Amino acid sequence: MHNKLTWSDFEKVEMRIGTILEVNDFPEAKNPAYQIHIDFGNVIGVKKTSAQITEKYNKEELIGKQIVAVINFPKKQIGKFMSECLLLGSIGNEKEVVLLSSDKPVENGLRIG
Repeated sequence: MHNKLTWSDFEKVEMRIGTILEVNDFPEAKNPAYQIHIDFGNVIGVKKTSAQITEKYNKEELIGKQIVAVINFPKKQIGKFMSECLLLGSIGNEKEVVLLSSDKPVENGLRIG
């Protein structure tokens, strides 16, 4: 059973387009993950997050990729790393994540809605 959202609930979730600038290994994570720096444009700036996407993506192919992320969650401490946003993706049966992205280049920081 799915919980119903109101339009007001949906408007609170701030999903934005950003471009991945930097990807580093995250050996301290419990599960294989990367530390990722994402450019959300001049107004929002660069935010960082960690993501368990090492099964489907190598670091090199992520650089320059435009993705969708939620940017208005509270920051979350993951070991010594502070996550500032949440990448969005589909999760398969094996818990492999495929990132949501723009199919055409757009301006960083654009809101999804």
